[in-house]
Amino acid sequence: MNIKGFQFSAVEAAIKKPGRLDLALIVSETPAAVAGVYTTNAVKAAPVLLDQERTKKGTCRAIVVNSGNANACTGPVGLADARETTRLVAEGVGSAEEEVLVCSTGVIGVPLPMERMRAGIPPLVRELGTGTLDDVARAIMTTDTFPKMEVRTGKAGGTEYTVAGIAKGAGMIMPNMATMLAFIVTDAAVDPTWLRTVFAAGVERSFNAITVDGDTSTNDTALIMANGAAGNPVLSAGSADAAGFVRLLDEVLLALAKLIVKDGEGATKFVEITVKGARSDADAKRAAMAVANSCLVKTAFFGQDANWGRIFAAVGYSGAEVDPDRTELFFDDVQMVRDGVFSGGDAEAQGTEVLKHKEFSVTVDLHLGAGKSTVYTSDLSYDYVKINADYRT
Repeated sequence: MNIKGFQFSAVEAAIKKPGRLDLALIVSETPAAVAGVYTTNAVKAAPVLLDQERTKKGTCRAIVVNSGNANACTGPVGLADARETTRLVAEGVGSAEEEVLVCSTGVIGVPLPMERMRAGIPPLVRELGTGTLDDVARAIMTTDTFPKMEVRTGKAGGTEYTVAGIAKGAGMIMPNMATMLAFIVTDAAVDPTWLRTVFAAGVERSFNAITVDGDTSTNDTALIMANGAAGNPVLSAGSADAAGFVRLLDEVLLALAKLIVKDGEGATKFVEITVKGARSDADAKRAAMAVANSCLVKTAFFGQDANWGRIFAAVGYSGAEVDPDRTELFFDDVQMVRDGVFSGGDAEAQGTEVLKHKEFSVTVDLHLGAGKSTVYTSDLSYDYVKINADYRT
């Protein structure tokens, strides 16, 4: 994979414990257009507060990321530590401090071990060019069981470019913006203002359409860098190849979002939930998210119990407009409910067979309008409780 004009590195800094990569760096050889989408949680980690200000300028050179410590709820010291981290990286790569972004993920409320950060950044800079984007994907993992990366290639004005992305996240996933951390890099030349627009829209269709446990992290950040090293004509609204770029970006974002759900803490099922026939798209998403976040629904998925009544109840309390007597429900293509009542016959047995699959779909048709939304979720297993009960130990 060749993403022109970018270099990567990852090292072991023992931020939480030794024996794994936990400090990573993405550097563009030239200033890149940048856009970011951040957590909607009112409690925001220091790196989020810093990056929100810096991405307003529209360009950056580098992103430094650590796992094992969230640098969240750490007060003024945490913000000072985030700034020092970016200063050290800027000095190493020869950029302005304001052109460096920082992201952290891990335990909340523990000060960032700056002595380890200070020791880790010099080798991190020295290793630039020897690492890969996959190394960065591994370094940002916490409870993830596998690294998450997606790559697509396209052409603009006859010139080939690459869109590549990585993400981490397995728990605290109902972002209402992105996921815990996601980084997209492209060597395409893209108008900065248009990049912000299409990136935000793509995040809404992907990371904002997933949930594992209904929790929103303090550190959720999605960033995209476009450095133009491919040499294509600048992509912008209305340009000839703009639609192709948006399609590839959306593919990368949605694929990463689905991988996060599939790697949900303790997950054994991947479930696509679609609500259609709603009064509006917003109503449809409201109902779909209520189903996707219901602990009763998710435990039924884990137990392979075709308990459609729990889904109906979630739709009913979601706040969406509902007429129970017109509503239909399907597991894959098995109709469980027709006109608000159980379909009867073999539906129970057939629905149970669907729920035995590792991946399946749930469709609710409200028959009230043209609104539609699809979200993605996992089941809720014993292992989710075990993982989160032991997270800090």
